[in-house]
Amino acid sequence: MDLLVNIDVPDLAQAERFYVAAFGLTPTRRFGAGGVELSGWPAKLYLLETAEGMVGAGAELRRYARHWTPVHLDVAVDDIEAALARAVAAGATPEGEIRTAAWGKIVTLADPFGHGLCLIQFLGRGYDEIAQPA
Repeated sequence: MDLLVNIDVPDLAQAERFYVAAFGLTPTRRFGAGGVELSGWPAKLYLLETAEGMVGAGAELRRYARHWTPVHLDVAVDDIEAALARAVAAGATPEGEIRTAAWGKIVTLADPFGHGLCLIQFLGRGYDEIAQPA
């Protein structure tokens, strides 16, 4: 079984530039003019050009202003300060300061299309610092 991550964007070329510059991903396949596969994470990332206002889920229309969703990407990095600087230079909007928790550091941001992202840097034993047996 594989996990595929799909992100709808209104401008495919801009989105590709952002995800390549911010996270060092590499374009590996193209799907006509409307999609690109990016590699470099454990799961492939698929950017899909979809116009604002098209029907998304249910009757909700796609919008690309900053929006909340319970599903987002956490990108684990070795150096959160450098990763944040790279993402902001590529067009991300930071949404607060870097915070430190028992398991590591986290900062929230939005990509240029309103999608929420978190950068995380594990410290010590990472999530094992707070994990309980299931």
